[in-house]
Amino acid sequence: MPIGVQSVIAVGLGALVGTLAPSAGEQMKILGEVFLNLVQVVVLPLVFPLIVLGIARMESVKKVGRIAGKAILYFEIVTTVILLIAVGLAKLTGIGQGAPVHGADAKDLDGMSQGIDFHELVLHAVPKNIFAAFSEGNLLGAIVFALLVGVAMAAIGEKSEPFASVLESVAAVMFKVVGYVIRIAPLGVLGFISYDVAHYGFGNLRSLLGFIAVVYAGLAIVVGVLFPLIAALYRIRYVELMKSIAGLAGIAFVTRSSESVLAPLMGKLEAFGLSRSTTSFVVPLGYSFNTDGSVLYQAAALVFLANAYGADTSLPALLLMVGVLVILSKGMAGVASASIVVLIAAGNSVGLPAEGIALLLGVDFIVDMARTGVNVIGNSLAAAVVDSSEKRREAKRGGPDAYGSPAEADAPSFEKEPAQ
Repeated sequence: MPIGVQSVIAVGLGALVGTLAPSAGEQMKILGEVFLNLVQVVVLPLVFPLIVLGIARMESVKKVGRIAGKAILYFEIVTTVILLIAVGLAKLTGIGQGAPVHGADAKDLDGMSQGIDFHELVLHAVPKNIFAAFSEGNLLGAIVFALLVGVAMAAIGEKSEPFASVLESVAAVMFKVVGYVIRIAPLGVLGFISYDVAHYGFGNLRSLLGFIAVVYAGLAIVVGVLFPLIAALYRIRYVELMKSIAGLAGIAFVTRSSESVLAPLMGKLEAFGLSRSTTSFVVPLGYSFNTDGSVLYQAAALVFLANAYGADTSLPALLLMVGVLVILSKGMAGVASASIVVLIAAGNSVGLPAEGIALLLGVDFIVDMARTGVNVIGNSLAAAVVDSSEKRREAKRGGPDAYGSPAEADAPSFEKEPAQ
């Protein structure tokens, strides 16, 4: 039975258990936590060698900088456009007016940071102990260290080959381990859905139905309109790309964890035709700086709170919200409960009480599933865009022979049939 079908069955079973036996449903969370732990234990041992090898085998350090620059520029432009879409949609629908925010329980926010320390973010990206960074699951710190190691290997040339062989073996073993872990994904899905339904219930659904609808509509516009336009601009076969990663996006959706599919996602994208060097660098970087679904949720939530509290929602005020989120959303890397923390920080910045956010926590698991799935799709497209841009550049430099024939000169390799 395909793993996607197993996961759908697990969702149905989890909803039944959570509804009919809430106490048992809450206990089943351990299944989801075990699955996520298995995923997280293998993420850095796989991502690190892939990034190092990808960078070491680029022609020059200049190419590394060029790919990083393209990726970061893409992240900034796309997330800003998504923020504008979310704010416009939320303003148009008027969500939040009359919402019972004054009855929210602020205790739900206890223990969460009230802001983001960019000083700490920089130190998080440059850890003083790489082994500590690995033990903490510090993906951003691992990326920076892998970048340095990859550049050093490229600089010393053939002397690095023995180390490169070791990294190749490590990556191959970790890919195999990931294959084993993904097989038990339906059990993780069963555990998380059982817990979510039992713990959160659906009590707040009626009062927050408009907010949920706007978030899902916004995400549908991003996936169904914005992303296809970007793909068409770069001549990427978007439908084929979506088919290739659909199963993984579905697992991320129900587990509410994009990390759960990071390793197999890079394998799928490589099989689709993207170069390993681009994919292994852009996708992990995007996990830290390209959270498309999350920024849409945050923008919609800010407008919701502004309407609920009767705050200013004029055009300048909305643009201020967008500007604040553009900055704060790039500080999400390494922050626990990142979307909520950024939302609290952004609310404080524009003068909105944090207490209202507590009301949204009751339905957070519902919107979290969708925004996590969109994060996975967005990072896949980002890798495809950067790879397409690099292949076009190589085609122009190499002339008609760069792709074997004049007809293929401008076409990225992933426009052909995906590798089986």
